[in-house]
Order: sequence, then structure tokens, then C-alpha cells
Amino acid sequence: MSDVVALLRAALGDAVSTEAAALDALRSDKSGQRTDAPPLALIEACSVEHVQRALRIAHEHRVPVVPRGAGTGLSGGAMAGAGELVLSTAAMARIRQIDAVDQLAVVEPGVLNGDLNRALAPHGLRWAPDPASREISTVGGNIATNAGGLLCAKYGVTREAVRGLDVVLADGTLLRTGHRTVKGVTGLDLTALLIGSEGTLGVIVGATLALTPIPPGEVATIAAYFPSIEEAAAASAAITAARLRPAVMELVDPVALAAILRHLGMPAAAPGSAHLLVQTDGSAAAGEAAEALAIITERGGAASLTLDPQEGEALLAVRRAMHPAMEQLGPVLIEDVAVPRSRLPEMFAAIRVIGDRYGMLIPTVAHAGDGNLHPNLVYEGDTVPDRVWQAAGELFEAALALGGTLTGEHGVGTLKRRWLADELGDEQVALQRRIKEAFDPRGILSPGRAI
Repeated sequence: MSDVVALLRAALGDAVSTEAAALDALRSDKSGQRTDAPPLALIEACSVEHVQRALRIAHEHRVPVVPRGAGTGLSGGAMAGAGELVLSTAAMARIRQIDAVDQLAVVEPGVLNGDLNRALAPHGLRWAPDPASREISTVGGNIATNAGGLLCAKYGVTREAVRGLDVVLADGTLLRTGHRTVKGVTGLDLTALLIGSEGTLGVIVGATLALTPIPPGEVATIAAYFPSIEEAAAASAAITAARLRPAVMELVDPVALAAILRHLGMPAAAPGSAHLLVQTDGSAAAGEAAEALAIITERGGAASLTLDPQEGEALLAVRRAMHPAMEQLGPVLIEDVAVPRSRLPEMFAAIRVIGDRYGMLIPTVAHAGDGNLHPNLVYEGDTVPDRVWQAAGELFEAALALGGTLTGEHGVGTLKRRWLADELGDEQVALQRRIKEAFDPRGILSPGRAI
């Protein structure tokens, strides 16, 4: 392995690091988990050529490579261990083009989501994917996991906002997929296949993004409180059933709400209160908000509505503070299941039952607009106890039984591989592995992750 590092240094110079502190930081991501040992080396790529050179060497010598962006993933996919190389694209952070006429942006993978939208704002445009980690997560990471976020119920997940990709395959081949046109169906859709592939098929080195106009008019935000999370979830399902499409619709259960308010130094809510946050935008924002408010109050919610943009952002900040608040509680296994929106009350009830069975609190938030829940299993110690894994397994079983999925936006990574066949079935898992072999015949990219 030392020979491989020497070859990398000869090809890439100072872009290769074996500094102990830097390698140790690569053992974990935002999932809170950690590998048993640090990786072999870090490659801080600054160009497409860096990525190609690194992968050619790794491919020739059959050394595993873990692509990594900002390390904000929540499924353990970018954690690296003994004998692995970490190929970071975080330094490739240039916005190469903003085409306001065709509403496109061409970017490198290390551009931060928040920085991109600040650059687009003067053009009256935005890139719609809006993960809660937008200020620290990269566009490349968003694409690798097909990230969602608060706005995806109305504006779509990352897959709907990417026209094309530049990807370096395991052997160093540069592949350009997709198109700049709005429509394009030539051949198989490799762009869609690569989005959400979690670094198992190739390393993203560039992206052509589809932009959308910033919605005109006012934004209306509703903050509502219910006596229970099941009642709040039923109200959100009723809003969906009424054919309303809020830009944001978020649920926060009582345990999570108490932790967030405590973290932010805000006054506590009434004991047992669950929070429903609804935001509408565009020319019909006020009318849609009035309809949503009527549904909420009819169902027993105590609610207030604001048309002030700053007040609206302050209310959204409460939801965005979920992960920092959970970090204050101790180690957390952050999960990510999704169910049909009408089944949200049942899934929240199942989470409550599972928590009671295992004697643990499971603070949970949900993107109610698309049925994606994030149960957080808090534990003590350096490793996840067996009972926490057992509880997580029951959460997955409950989601699948309700017609749902193991992951709505975080990805499979290393944390959910054991349950993959429960959802996909053995035949589909086998087919996906054959697809990976076509892209990466020597199996060096993100081994043991996702597929």
C-alpha cells in the first residue's frame, strides 16, 4: 500500500495527504458513526485531471476508493477505513456558468448548496433542492444521494433538477451524460442512474443543473401546534388531500420540539405539543395559506399565519435546527424512512409504540409534504447498542408494511445495507450489482456501501 501512496504523490504532489489528524476526521460523517481505523490516504482533488490520475492508479492496483464531498451525509456512505483511499472533491468549488436565458448552471461538485443559490439570486433564479444542511452540503453530495429537503414536495428532489453530469469512472474514463435541452431521450438515462448512486458507479466532477425562477409574490407561513403528533400528521394529510401544494410542510414531534426549543434558547411549548409548519409561495400563496389554516383549525390546531418573510424564515430555522439539537442529546442514529402521505399518522403511532417497547425516546421530524420521516434514536456509548439496531429494524419493517421505503433522501450507505433486500428483493439486488460491475468491474468504488 505504501507503493500506491508513493505513486499517488508522484502523480498528484501535495494533493495527497497522510497527515494523521486529516485521516482521522475521515473515519466519520454526520451519521455519528465511525470506522475502526483511518484510511490509507486523502486525495484533495482540485481538477478533473486529479480525479482521473488518482482513479487510474487505484484501478490498476485494485485499491478501494471512497468519494467524499463535505462529509455531511447521514448514512455512513463517505466514512473511510483501513486500506481505503478518500477522494475528496470539496476543493472543486467553481461555478463555471450561469445561463439565465436557458435557466442552467454548470458547476463543479464542491460548490455549497447555499453559495450556489446566493450566486443565482441576482438573476432571479434558484436551484430548487433545499436540504436542511444547505449551508454546509455540496452540490456533488446532493447529487450522489439524490437529496431532498424542505422544498422537494413542490419543487422536486435533486434528480428533477439535474440535466447532465460529468463523471469519472473507476478506470479514469471521463463520461459526459445528459444534455442542456429541456427534453432528451437518446439512449438509456445514465444521468438519472448516476444520481443517488452514492459513489458506487463513478465520481461526479461536474453537473449541468436545471434552475427555476424564484417564485414571485409573497410567502405565507403558518406555525401550528397540536396536542399530539398523530393529530398534527392527520392535519398535514388533510392539506394534501385538499389538493394544496405547500412549498414547505414539516412536522416536529413533541420530543424533538422540546429539544430544538431548548437548543435555540426559546420558550418551551406546552407539554406534549407537536408542531406543524406550512409555507406557501407564488402568486396564490395567500389563498392557499388561508385554506390550509382553515383545515388546521378545523382539526383542533392552534395556529398563526405571517406574511412577513423574515418571520417566515425564523420559523423555518426552528425546523432546520433539528440536527444540531439532536447532537446536544448525545450519540444519535438518524434514520430516514418514507411512507405514503396518508399513512403518516400510522407511522408516527408505530414510532411511539417501538420507542415504548424498547424504553427509548425517538425524537422525529418529517417532511410531511412528501411523507419522509427522520426518527432519531438516541443512545449512550461509542457504538450503537444492539437494542437500538433492533428498534431501527422494526422502524423499517413498519415503514415497508405501510407501503413505504427504507430511505427517502439520505441513501443506504453502510447503515442500511443489511435491510436492502427486504425492500428490493433478491432479484433486484442482484441486477443492481451487475449494473455496478459494468461501471466498476474491479469493485474499487465505495465497496461495502449502498449496493
